Formats: sequence, structure tokens, C-alpha cells
Amino acid sequence: MTATSVSSTTLTVPDADLYYEIRGTGPLVVLVGAPMDADSFAPLADLLASDHTVLTTDPRGINRSPLRGEGSTPEQRADDLARLIRHVDAGPATVFGSSGGAVTALALAQAHPELVSTVIAHEPPLDRLVEDADELLATSEQMMADYVAGDVIGAWKQFFALANIQVPDGMIEGMFGGERDPRQLADELFWFEHELRESITWLPDVDTLRAGGVRIVVGIGAESGGQLCERTSTALAARLGIEPTRFPGDHTGFAEGPEPFAVALRAVLG
Repeated sequence: MTATSVSSTTLTVPDADLYYEIRGTGPLVVLVGAPMDADSFAPLADLLASDHTVLTTDPRGINRSPLRGEGSTPEQRADDLARLIRHVDAGPATVFGSSGGAVTALALAQAHPELVSTVIAHEPPLDRLVEDADELLATSEQMMADYVAGDVIGAWKQFFALANIQVPDGMIEGMFGGERDPRQLADELFWFEHELRESITWLPDVDTLRAGGVRIVVGIGAESGGQLCERTSTALAARLGIEPTRFPGDHTGFAEGPEPFAVALRAVLG
């Protein structure tokens, strides 16, 4: 396979410096996460770059996108994406957002429908859409408080239990204990302290999404059965009056199996 050419640079916005990468030529596709950065989407971006212009970015406050202000709300991240799309001057864009990035993509469709043709919202953690929202959000507040207080392992155990993701014994200690990369730790703290709450409590304006003319696709991992994000995504699709689309893998299928995921994503792109 021929190596994909990648150009990387930074766009300065009023309260942040947004790192982003561009690959390929053709219709613009934006791949975005929160807190996942551009590196998380690189293998999928390489596969799509043969016939698309692919934009990936580190969201505000994460990795190479330092903040000069505070906060990472879906509205702020949507404004960042709008500025990036205008800057590269290749829109309107198809935006694939996963997890918190799916919340960002939906907020972008609400605020700037003229910049977006399709939003593919893959497993958005919209906890307020499900019947036990109050309980979920209260548990999440305890989890975030525990992490910020220093109980990293305990907070991650709560996270996986809340998400209903089964992990083998000892795996959490192996992943999040001991010596770790300082940049990874800083990004993780930012997520727990400034980003996670804003994503899971955000409530989409379904009427605005319907009226905006943006095609909305709600994606769910084929292996995400019973997980919290399957519930939130199913609830969103029901409110929009559409059927969810299944993608290979689970919540992070785009990173763990980029080849089959790219095939499925291309089918949605049409």
C-alpha cells in the first residue's frame, strides 16, 4: 500500500490552538472524537484518503490542541469544527463523530447546518435520553469526583461498570495503574474534569436537527449489545424517527478494526 501523505498544522481560534491533519483529495470527511485525538483515527483516515479529503483533529484541551481559556462543551467543540471546515474551504462536510465526538457532530449540525451534509453519530453518550438518566448522571458525578480526588483505578472501574462493558480481572489495573505517559494522564484528567460531564448531559434539539436539512445517521457497534451507548444511541434514533445503522466492532470499532469499519462507513457515505 502506498503511504498516505499527511499535512499537519494548527488553527488559532479565540481560546485555543487546534491541531489538525489533512489527507487525500475529494469530498471532505471529518473524523472526530472526544477525548480521542487525531492519532486515534489515523488508520481509518488513511483508508478513506484514496478518494476523500479527510480532516482529523485533536479536540480542544487534548494532546496538541492547548487551551488558553477553559471548557470543552459540545457547543465550543462544534464551533471549533465549524472554524476548521471553513478554514480548509472544502465543505460541506460529512462528519463522522464517535462517542463524545458524536455529540460534537450533532451540536455542529444544530448550529451550522450549512457546513454539513451528513452527520454519522457513532454511539453518542447522551445519558439524558434514557429513562434512568438521573441515576446514571449521579453515578457519573461520583466517578468524576473520585478520579479528580486521585482514585484513578476506582474511577475507571466505575466507568466500565456504568457503561456495562465487561473487562477481564486485572485489566483495569494493568491499563491505568503504574507509570504512565504524562501527556496521556493530562488528557485523561481534562476529560474527567472538563469534558465528560458536558457531553453526557447535553440534550439534542431534535426539532432543530430535523429542520436543518442535515442527513443524520445514528451508528451502533455490532458488538455493543447491552452497553450504555447502545441504549443512548437507540433512544436518539427513536426520537429522530430513524433506524440505527450497525457498524463493525464495538464502541471503538473504528480504531480496533479500521478495514471492515471503512467498508461499512463507505456504504453509508454512498
